[in-house]
Amino acid sequence: MKRIKLGKTGLEVSRVGMGGIPLQRPPFQKAVKVIQRALDLGINFIDTSVAYGESEKRIGAAIADRRDEVVIATKTSWRSKKSAMDWLKKSLESLGVDYIDLYQFHNVSTADAWERLFKQGALKAVQKAKEEGTIGHIGLSSHSVEIALKAVASGHFETIQFPFNYVVNHAADELVPLAKEHDVGFIAMKAFAGGQLSDASLSIKYLLQFDCVLPDPGIETIAEVEEIVGIVNGSWKLSQQEQHRIEEIRAELSSRLCMWCHSCMPCPQKVNIPYLMNIASMLKLWPPKDMLKRQHKQVESWSGCDRCGECEEKCPHHLRILDTIEEQVTFYQELKAKR
Repeated sequence: MKRIKLGKTGLEVSRVGMGGIPLQRPPFQKAVKVIQRALDLGINFIDTSVAYGESEKRIGAAIADRRDEVVIATKTSWRSKKSAMDWLKKSLESLGVDYIDLYQFHNVSTADAWERLFKQGALKAVQKAKEEGTIGHIGLSSHSVEIALKAVASGHFETIQFPFNYVVNHAADELVPLAKEHDVGFIAMKAFAGGQLSDASLSIKYLLQFDCVLPDPGIETIAEVEEIVGIVNGSWKLSQQEQHRIEEIRAELSSRLCMWCHSCMPCPQKVNIPYLMNIASMLKLWPPKDMLKRQHKQVESWSGCDRCGECEEKCPHHLRILDTIEEQVTFYQELKAKR
């Protein structure tokens, strides 16, 4: 498989990576085989997080005797020095490795999260771990374009991970060019919009048009691995018919796809708006039994909504938030009733 350099990290990574959230869903040994098949076919970049259930453990088992073949990227959501180091240690143990190639601060999507990263010591602690050789490189993931732009220009981070697909494509305007200018590696999360874009060929080909972007789709099965690798190893050119199909899907979904930027929050009625906008996506990516339990309280909070519309006024992408949540909650209730 073709490789690209991941920005100033200098890491040579496969033209497509592997996202680790769905690796929680299959039985343990099946997940291990999925990862090993990806390595066999040339995918060498695997992205996960300490927050993704057993994902790190499954990756660790799969690469036990193949450490030199893989670039491991994981994340921490903690902002304090002690917590960041505690969870780094946990990631090292779960993965069964003595160093992590890319350690990322997870979901820094608000001004408060950005400030805490500096004030509470997590960044300094991770920088020290890099000096000591436990971490190779430092990155950041965000769902806010404003925070992502600030991170890229700050000089503190060697990579940025941000939602990017052919529907939610505002990163193409400013963020991707800025990352290229600063030689910051760009990792495209949500390549399939959390499972809402079903045509892998359209999704992967679209992102491959950007020579400095590393698509990082969540992968659950060997069939998905083989399909994605086949797309990467084929022609990347989008036909007129494919371009037309992309425009049709954009028109259909552009007012409903939420990428968790949190601009709509806080809700005066304490509704977790991004969470409820993404119920179906999470059920496709996370173990459904666990998610149904976790979503129950969030769905209950929807009953307090008075449809004031403040969330839609604040949304920078002009999403139909209220109608979409109604659809998502109905989907959840119907699915739960069947179980």
